[in-house]
Amino acid sequence: MLIAENIARIEDRIQKACNSAGRKRNEITLMGVTKFVPIPKIEDAYRCGIRCFGESRVKEAGEKFGDFRENHSDALLHMIGSLQRNKTKQAVLLFDCIQSVDRNELINELGKHSHSVESRQLERRTFNILLEMHTGEETKAGFTNIDALFKAAELVLSVGNIKLTGLMTMAPFTKDANLIRYSFRQLVKGKRELEKRFPAIEGKINWDVLSMGMSNDFEIAIEEGSTLLRIGSAIFDE
Repeated sequence: MLIAENIARIEDRIQKACNSAGRKRNEITLMGVTKFVPIPKIEDAYRCGIRCFGESRVKEAGEKFGDFRENHSDALLHMIGSLQRNKTKQAVLLFDCIQSVDRNELINELGKHSHSVESRQLERRTFNILLEMHTGEETKAGFTNIDALFKAAELVLSVGNIKLTGLMTMAPFTKDANLIRYSFRQLVKGKRELEKRFPAIEGKINWDVLSMGMSNDFEIAIEEGSTLLRIGSAIFDE
């Protein structure tokens, strides 16, 4: 099975990167990014052990994952693409985590709908968000500096019923490892500053997740401290 072979190769590379960085494999979640990926391939990835999936569009995620999640209650679905304000109510119903929270307006909207929408999902799962940080010249979204992140975290504490669990970024798409590494280090620096200002509050805020690293740069991300890798083409492409 092609996907099984792809995942096995990725796992080997993850383990080697962990060994090099002095880290444990169980510190890192491997997400399968399923944008434009059909359900049969997603099922294959699930059978190979993938339990966390990432989608970039609310409509596509809703069309693909309705029945899938009924049949696989242990699967988690994350929103990793830009979320429009008018899609937040649907997103709260559909996703376990919104990784791409990139502006305060969106925090307010998510807070409003997480209170007002009654759903089976919200009754059995904590609704989590990550703050997206702009760390590379090619990234077009995200909070641009630590002061903006501070204000966003303060807002999360005030709106209620959502939990802030960490940070996310996208490095520039380049072969320059130094630029990629710099991007990831900016996110780690942001996490450290936020931890100082906002100590963990059970059920409301912690900084456990650093979502960084994709098919082209995940080994560097592991070396720099990533806890969640967003891998699409390396898993699903033939």
